[in-house]
Amino acid sequence: MLDRYSIQIIKQPLKQAAKGLNTLGISANQITLAGFALGCFAFPALIYQRYDLALLFICLNRIADGLDGALARIQGITDAGGFLDISLDFLFYSLIPFGFALALPEQNALASAFLIFSFIGTGSSFLAFAVMASKRGIENPVYKNKSLYYMSGITEGTETIACFILFCLLPQHYSLIAYTFGGLCWITTFTRIYSGYHTLK
Repeated sequence: MLDRYSIQIIKQPLKQAAKGLNTLGISANQITLAGFALGCFAFPALIYQRYDLALLFICLNRIADGLDGALARIQGITDAGGFLDISLDFLFYSLIPFGFALALPEQNALASAFLIFSFIGTGSSFLAFAVMASKRGIENPVYKNKSLYYMSGITEGTETIACFILFCLLPQHYSLIAYTFGGLCWITTFTRIYSGYHTLK
């Protein structure tokens, strides 16, 4: 829901940073892999309840996710790069609630399971439509520079990042935040399935 606005705010800083990385000979895929590796460090930090460190690694992962896209637009967007980026993104999204579940299983496990279940809904509806849209040659009017067709919804990347930040800042309210965000994910899932089905029909 907020991605189209947040992208406009961070577009120029990311573009400038990407130009510098490009002159150093760094590829977009290298940034994707490095960002995922950094994001994975949030997992042990969460298990040991070092939420400050987890927040740092989450932010670094998301910065890298913006940088790899900006760098790809300079070097040339590829299907392989888009596939790698979205695959690692979804793995990272599931890793964070899993980390909270292991940190305090009795308090967080059920909420984490619900949230990961919700991510399956948003992810599968998103990817399934992207495949069909590509097959039909349906153009994306909003995110023209993306390698995949991006369906909008209440819970997009910006909202997910905000949710993860809240998790780390307010870990005592993790379950409430997870259930709330999971519910919003299901609204996104149902609207995507409805609009996607009728668009393809």
